[in-house]
Amino acid sequence: MQVAVKRKTIKFLPDSTRVIARFFFNDDERAINAIRLVLNMSENEASLALNQVLRDYSLRHRNITKVFERNFNKISYLFVQLKIETESLKFTQKILIGSYFTMEYSIDAAAFFNPSVIEHPDQTETGDGEKRVVMSFRATGEGHISSIVFRTGILDAKSNLTIEPVGKLLEEAEQIRRHIYDKVSFKEKLQELKLSNSELDPNQILDKLHDEFTYNELKDSIEEIRNSKQIAYENGNLLNQIMWLAKSHYELDFSMDTHISERVIFPVSTNEKKGIEDARFVKFSEENGQVIYYATYTAYNGSSIMPKMIETRDFYHFNILPINGEIAQNKGMALFPRKVNGKYAMLCRLDGFNNYISYSDQVSIWREAKLLQQPRFPWEFVQIGNCGSPIETEAGWLVITHGVGPMREYAIGASLFDLENPEIEIGRLEKPLLVPNADEREGYVPNVVYSCGSMIHNEDLILPYAISDYASTYATINLKELLEALKASAKA
Repeated sequence: MQVAVKRKTIKFLPDSTRVIARFFFNDDERAINAIRLVLNMSENEASLALNQVLRDYSLRHRNITKVFERNFNKISYLFVQLKIETESLKFTQKILIGSYFTMEYSIDAAAFFNPSVIEHPDQTETGDGEKRVVMSFRATGEGHISSIVFRTGILDAKSNLTIEPVGKLLEEAEQIRRHIYDKVSFKEKLQELKLSNSELDPNQILDKLHDEFTYNELKDSIEEIRNSKQIAYENGNLLNQIMWLAKSHYELDFSMDTHISERVIFPVSTNEKKGIEDARFVKFSEENGQVIYYATYTAYNGSSIMPKMIETRDFYHFNILPINGEIAQNKGMALFPRKVNGKYAMLCRLDGFNNYISYSDQVSIWREAKLLQQPRFPWEFVQIGNCGSPIETEAGWLVITHGVGPMREYAIGASLFDLENPEIEIGRLEKPLLVPNADEREGYVPNVVYSCGSMIHNEDLILPYAISDYASTYATINLKELLEALKASAKA
């Protein structure tokens, strides 16, 4: 039974005009030289130079002087070498110096892909049969560095999407480190990371801390160790690795006067410096009726990956944390939208080519997994994985999957699992729902259609998907027809 898929004409394309103002730095020597040259300018020369910068860039960025001031503070340590007190500098000098350590970065000049869609927290001023949605995308710019960006829109009663106006003044969030760590979990994660051999015992650092401790308390403990003894190379490396783990946790705050389309979650910690990839957003219903939005994503540092998680309730404030446990080791983790039999549930792909399911008492710690699906049909012989979080229906858990077949072609399929026991597969489509058509084969990575999350709207499944790792669009599928096909597949 072939299921009808209605491709929509709307396209989300890369846009080189969308830029953020980022910190720019080469090395201390060049930085000190630039600072000296600015300080040698007369007051009038400095004022004229700053006015020109502001004239050129104040319309491209919200409160650009705040960005310059923040970037000045990042290099203020260099003034110790110059034997200059930063307090003695005029505000104009600080801001002008900060501008030399700022650059524009075009966040989605190369690609705008791997979307997910969820219900917007704000459903006011929508008509009958309409729903406001948030779409997330993987935006890729120079150097193939990926970040997370958003769009909002309205789905009408017939599942046609109208994109709401897109803001032009993009903004990175203010980064905050105030995470509270659990000592037991932190020690376990250190063990999982197999940190380098060292004469220094990590317990010498952690035992001084309370059962729960903050980033700054850990930092102070490490600095005390550094200052109290001669640190061998391997010991110093261990301390750096402990701080690397701690820096994986952080919080982001966006200004209240930004539109969601202007908020950019750009890589912050060293374990994601080369990209935040394939965020799978899900609207999670807690047992007390509260709603929280989670997203699992892959942090990439240029050589290795690390599964991480975002949590937010309002899309202004975001908590970022690593996913811990033995099975947190590959791409494609996707959280169920509620607890199953009293536990959090997660789809994952431990070995790179099969689907697994895992349960946990804690949303960020995952220890064991069970094999759920293996490739069965030719279009998924290379690997099978999820295309986002499971969707709850009356017939069971609907899981949109991706399969990789001949010529490394990615296709999108569907499976259905039992609501009470999602380890039981009710049915799986023998043929994919979606394969790249003639207009979708060309792109940064040819022959790929891929999604990071779908949703149900009225009688349709709303399926956003990427086109060959370059652009994005969406399709709709009649939910009743899809579920009937999945149930029929169990009898075939």
